[in-house]
Amino acid sequence: MGLLTIGAFAEASRLSPKALRLYDELGLLTPAHVDPVNGYRRYAPDQLEQARLVAWLRRIGMPLARIRAVCALEPNSAAQEVRSYWAEVEADTAARRDLTAFLVDQLSRKDPAMTSSGTPLDIRYAALSDPGPVRERNQDTAFAGARLLAVADGYGRSGGPASAAAIDVFKRLETDTIPAADLLNSLEEAVERAGRAVRDVAASDPEPDSVGTTLTAMLWTGSRLALVHIGDSRAYLLRAGELLQITHDHTQVQAMVDDGRLTAAEATSHPQPAMLLRALTGADGPATTGPDLRLHDAAEGDRYLLCSDGLTAVVPPGEIRQVLTTATAPEAAVRELVALACRSGGPDNVSCVVADVGVAGR
Repeated sequence: MGLLTIGAFAEASRLSPKALRLYDELGLLTPAHVDPVNGYRRYAPDQLEQARLVAWLRRIGMPLARIRAVCALEPNSAAQEVRSYWAEVEADTAARRDLTAFLVDQLSRKDPAMTSSGTPLDIRYAALSDPGPVRERNQDTAFAGARLLAVADGYGRSGGPASAAAIDVFKRLETDTIPAADLLNSLEEAVERAGRAVRDVAASDPEPDSVGTTLTAMLWTGSRLALVHIGDSRAYLLRAGELLQITHDHTQVQAMVDDGRLTAAEATSHPQPAMLLRALTGADGPATTGPDLRLHDAAEGDRYLLCSDGLTAVVPPGEIRQVLTTATAPEAAVRELVALACRSGGPDNVSCVVADVGVAGR
């Protein structure tokens, strides 16, 4: 079969002639032949497969620069890249869904501090941090208050001061008056301030680029907990007996699981499970590539857990769920979870924050 005109190729590939000209200019889909006199483009039939791939990738919203990278890969690697892109889209969609629900409620002027029966809610809480049986120093910081729940896991020689500095910034939200419409903006600004505080701590360290901290925090708004998360500390929700992890680890291992390069079972035995892709760091430049920000509707009977990886690295989810299900109060839950991590070898510091959502005054 001879070369196809741009019109015939457009019809066969389901791409418009205008799109084909653009992709030619970008080096994404170069014609097999361009007439030197009139510039008319012709395409080879064996280019149809790539053109159709480009069309499908555009339909799922993939940016052109990323499509170019996918088209340069062999099929298995291209499939992994598409899978990785879609995992990012789904995470972004979930965050946008939470934000949309929040905005709808604000614009509808619903009262957020009530149950469905009109009864106000509040939280009971406890926090506990322990160096564990192996480490001499505790680089974790945990905090629980009437509005703020937070865990930070520092690393590097100044990791302890770094995690404390990040939490200290967020403690100001306990007393700040934040309009509901400014809630997420306030959390973003707090993350930026926490990043600067970590860099200030790192500046006096001989190896500032090796200093940093994770941060997982939740701010109580009356019926919601606004979540900010970066790193591999975690937040869980126990609701109706089911334990749900509501944060996503920002680690190399988790990224490999998301991309399909590792199974969840293989990830548990990876030699570098805690290699972070995101954190509040002491390095120059932006503190992070961006935290996860979400809003979670709370219900009476909910129990939340925030913890450092000193717990989750050694205690299986089933055992965590058992403690959260049976402990009668947050204070008992954090004591038992920390003790469980220590009994399991406790190679790292361990920190836990537990908060129960209940009817105010009970």
